[in-house]
Amino acid sequence: MPFPKKNLNANETIALDMHPHWWYFAEPAAALLGAIVLGILVLSMTDDGTNTRKSLGTLGLIILVGTAIWTVVRYLKWLTTNFVITSNRLIFRQGVIGKSGVEIPLERVNNVNFHQSVFERMLGLGDLLIESGGEDGQQRFTDIRRPAQVQNLIHAQMEGHFQRRAAYTSAPTGDVTEQLQRLEGMLQRGTLTQEEFDAQKARLLG
Repeated sequence: MPFPKKNLNANETIALDMHPHWWYFAEPAAALLGAIVLGILVLSMTDDGTNTRKSLGTLGLIILVGTAIWTVVRYLKWLTTNFVITSNRLIFRQGVIGKSGVEIPLERVNNVNFHQSVFERMLGLGDLLIESGGEDGQQRFTDIRRPAQVQNLIHAQMEGHFQRRAAYTSAPTGDVTEQLQRLEGMLQRGTLTQEEFDAQKARLLG
């Protein structure tokens, strides 16, 4: 399920929209496979007329249904989990019914690191550590596909974002009303902070 474009700000574009790596399914898939193997073993037992096989069969069926439900729930979580990089911010959202998420404006990103174990490098996934100037400080995002490439993309979007902001704020003096409207639009999109907006407005009106 792609990130809804209706949630984007004006003139904001998506550079990356992805779900977690398939390793996200490892635990429920392994449990489901184990339940299937257990069921086959129970069915292959000889029927000796006792209740042992029936009890094992009932237990195996309960485990099979439980792991199948776990797998379906994990799939729905995977489907509704998005890691998004736009021209203005980083967005992470998840949740099937209740939603939770994190949004980090690009100008507040201080550092982007990634971590991969040897096994994760073989599978092509890892963790992203993003340090920002917000209240949350450091955010860890797990099961990210190709984290090194995602790190480079974030840096590229940050550079482009700062270049666009510099072009706006250093535009030649013209119609003050038009420039104020541009600044207000940047403030609403989160491109400028309130302090930067006040400083630019004071410069124009001064």
